[in-house]
Amino acid sequence: MSGAGQVKIDDKKSLDEINQSVAVPSVYETSFVQKFLAYSGPGALVAVGYMDPGNWLTSLSGGSQYRYKLLAVLLLSILVAMFMQTLAIKLGVVARQDLAQAIAAKVSKPVRYGLWLINEVAMMATDMTGVVGTSIALMLLFGLPLIYGILLTILDVLMVLLFLRFGHRRIEFIVLTAIMIVGVIFGIEVFRAHPEFAAILNGLVPSSQILMHHSELILSLGIIGATIMPHNVYLHSSLAQSRRYDYHDPKQVNEALRFAKWDSNVHLVAAFIINALLLILGGTLFFHTGNHLAAFRDVYEGLKSPAVVGGLASPLMSTLFAFALLITGLISSITSTLSGQIVMEGYLNIRLPLWERRLLTRFVTLIPILIIGFIVGFNEQTFEQMIVFAQIALSIALPFTLYPMVALTANRKLMGEHVSPWWITTCGYILTTIITVLNVQFMFSV
Repeated sequence: MSGAGQVKIDDKKSLDEINQSVAVPSVYETSFVQKFLAYSGPGALVAVGYMDPGNWLTSLSGGSQYRYKLLAVLLLSILVAMFMQTLAIKLGVVARQDLAQAIAAKVSKPVRYGLWLINEVAMMATDMTGVVGTSIALMLLFGLPLIYGILLTILDVLMVLLFLRFGHRRIEFIVLTAIMIVGVIFGIEVFRAHPEFAAILNGLVPSSQILMHHSELILSLGIIGATIMPHNVYLHSSLAQSRRYDYHDPKQVNEALRFAKWDSNVHLVAAFIINALLLILGGTLFFHTGNHLAAFRDVYEGLKSPAVVGGLASPLMSTLFAFALLITGLISSITSTLSGQIVMEGYLNIRLPLWERRLLTRFVTLIPILIIGFIVGFNEQTFEQMIVFAQIALSIALPFTLYPMVALTANRKLMGEHVSPWWITTCGYILTTIITVLNVQFMFSV
């Protein structure tokens, strides 16, 4: 829809300090590996969003209750995520706009403000999961009361500032390193648990029983809702523009699309592996014990308790679990800051230094957390329930993100020769509708 109050984006770059900041080889130079490494990085930042505390809770809970059966749901969720992130990449590389800019250029001012508000709430919900995960990790590792851990998360603005001084390429490397550390930690823990690989392979095959059993269906909806989130789409549509190449040259545009998709899919596979390891860990160590995991402390205490996991009990494994939670909570600060900046700049054309945006987001995020904490009490159960409510907020925002993205990438005037064919567009609308229906069902089941 067009109307008065549209935002002019022709002379405005998405995340101006990052846009075209990373040089890549010429289309005629170097090998596939060298080009892949040059384009690799945005996918790592996006993959962080697929490994937040919401994913941790649903994966661990799914494994402890149904062993490996929900691995198929996790796999399907990541495949859908790959599809959606590919559309976001195409919009960024071809149209040279992020999703917020592209939508703002097509809608009236009231609609633009409404969409900004919905997505701003979603960005804060994303930030909330990072706050909760970080504060719980600090409590498990150092015995720090939750109230102090929450307040300490304000200081992560300093960490974001420090990372930004390193430059965008180094931020990508730091995040990729963090993902690898988390993956190694869970790989070691799963290896020690001696899972049944035949049962894992069976779990990757979808089962109709999931649809027939209410509790399995609800948890499956939670996995889907925790996997596909709005901020990842906004983020990727902008970060896809971080590579410096001649976007007037069709060959270079095609190459940028090709390697950006490789980057995205490789890192989403890594995100799937980490979430699968969490689910396998829950299914291997806690399924037979009858201890259905509902909190991070259940895992932390269980990993070091001989009464729960027998001879596999290890304080070191317990500590590594909490350390991995701390890492993911901290690095999510980077991606939530960038996503919030994209939404604000794209919809409102308001530009703030990233540190101001980070501080503003964190203060606004802390207000409901502190209010709820003082009313109900600062305990883990309350805080982890906030993660569930955050997922609901993200679920509400998701159709307002995916439907416009599918429509924009089907717009020939905007996308030119890279316009999505009818079957991709149809598939996008069908998947978005299914996700929306499932999320609505999840919201009413919580």
